[in-house]
Amino acid sequence: MSDATETRIVEASRVIAAPADVIFEQIADPAKQPAWDGNDNLGEAPEGQRVRATGEVFSMTLTKGAVRENHVVEFQEGRRIAWKPAEEGKPPIGQLWRWELEPEGTGTRVTHTYDWSELQDESRLDRARNTTPANLLASVDRLAGLLEG
Repeated sequence: MSDATETRIVEASRVIAAPADVIFEQIADPAKQPAWDGNDNLGEAPEGQRVRATGEVFSMTLTKGAVRENHVVEFQEGRRIAWKPAEEGKPPIGQLWRWELEPEGTGTRVTHTYDWSELQDESRLDRARNTTPANLLASVDRLAGLLEG
């Protein structure tokens, strides 16, 4: 697929039978993220990094041992959070991970987006292309399993 026609934004969405604030607590606290990561990419994050505002940075150790500093670029308590990962001490890589929560019926519609439209590093493109809506839905499904069970 050529760069001109390539879709660099993928998303997945479903309703989870839990309140938005309960779901958001799982997403906004990096230490809780590895428990429901559908990409099996997140190793661990130190406690005490619960995100509360745009401009914050939280660190996460990946399963392969690399550390990512995640720069929070969007934040609305209980509704939306997005961050751009970076290698330690470097600017963001060119990817954005977003979570949006919208109350729907007795539950919450959770939309997870991966946007790699600014990614330029050739060595990361294959991995980005392989992050599909199914990968994103796996995280949303695991989150649902954790909160609905």
